[in-house]
Amino acid sequence: MAIAAPAAENTPQQGGSRRQALAALCVTEIVSYGVIYYAFPVLAGQITAGTGWSPTGVTAAYSAGNLAGALAGIPAGRLLHRHGPRLVMTAASVTGMLAVAAIGAAPSYGWFLVAWLAAGIASAGLYYPPAFAALTAWYGPRRVQALTTLTLAAGFASTIFAPLASALDTRMSWRAVYFTLAAVLGLVTIPAHALALRPPWNPGHPCTADSTARAPGPDASVLTSRPFLLLVTAATLCAFAQYAALVNLVPLLEGRGLSAGLAAWALGLGGAGQVAGRLCYRALAARLGTRARMVAIIGAGAGVTLLLGLLPGPAVLLVAASMLAGAVRGVFTLTEATVVSDYWGPHRYAVLNGVFNAPLIAAGAVAPSIGVAIATAAGSYPALFAILAATAAAGAALAAAAPSPPRQDTRTRP
Repeated sequence: MAIAAPAAENTPQQGGSRRQALAALCVTEIVSYGVIYYAFPVLAGQITAGTGWSPTGVTAAYSAGNLAGALAGIPAGRLLHRHGPRLVMTAASVTGMLAVAAIGAAPSYGWFLVAWLAAGIASAGLYYPPAFAALTAWYGPRRVQALTTLTLAAGFASTIFAPLASALDTRMSWRAVYFTLAAVLGLVTIPAHALALRPPWNPGHPCTADSTARAPGPDASVLTSRPFLLLVTAATLCAFAQYAALVNLVPLLEGRGLSAGLAAWALGLGGAGQVAGRLCYRALAARLGTRARMVAIIGAGAGVTLLLGLLPGPAVLLVAASMLAGAVRGVFTLTEATVVSDYWGPHRYAVLNGVFNAPLIAAGAVAPSIGVAIATAAGSYPALFAILAATAAAGAALAAAAPSPPRQDTRTRP
């Protein structure tokens, strides 16, 4: 039975403040991912050339920052639940701006590493999980529409910031580029988070409550429950397979005879595939229950990863397969964004989702290096993709073994 929301929370003013918050988050997610996540691959070569630090060391600092973000996501979720997204995300914006500036100012590798750790900690309050938590609480049963809008916008982060970083890279030093990006991050996200994230925050009684079951008992009972452990393991295996495949897609395609430029285009068009996949999510959510969606999407990821590993060509089919893989990644982002609220309700989403996402983010951080190691040990990139497909298939099997969410028909209402 649905919990009635207070009448004041359904006023036009309240709806307007939610829309303003959603619009702000669409912009700040683009900027946050663009500055902290997508600029680095473009600038890594110049950092190495300009400092003399090894490529491995430079990339390791970036990966360490991603791991720090995964760990920081757990306390960030608790803080957000207690104090709301406005305080947490504004503080993260300030921290992120200072950390990105510190990356550019780094006089030594030790400083560079610490700056990336700080940037990773800031990302725990800037990336998808806190934004998902805010929108889940504010939009209740309409959360799928809000989450889809957010991820559609954020899908353009790489499209905007990779070329921007490249253009700046041709005109100034990598340090100046990071100073510029720090200014962009601060000027955009600090006022947006401080001024727009104003809808009332009461996660214990969501403003648009729905029929989703409340989490039974204390958080510990959920975090150690069979459904949580099965689903988080399944999602982590899928995330590892997807990130490892994404990072190693270009060498795989080059081995199939594609030029470096065409392989890069195939990788970029995978981003367009993500947007297309997210456009289909509402229809998918209306037809499949939560567990069925998890199984279907993780299984589709296994299938397309295997296809990429086996398909010899021609180039047009390889590019199409890359776009299909992007579409699966796009749908998976929304699937893992809604699974916690579908199973345990939106009122503890920030806390539970922070824990749920930590191993997924960690898997994404270590996937590039482990993927290369597997390819080296297996002897080829096609063999790597076959192994990654098997990894995702194991995740689909674990998701299938999880029980359905309680007290609902397992369908997320769009």
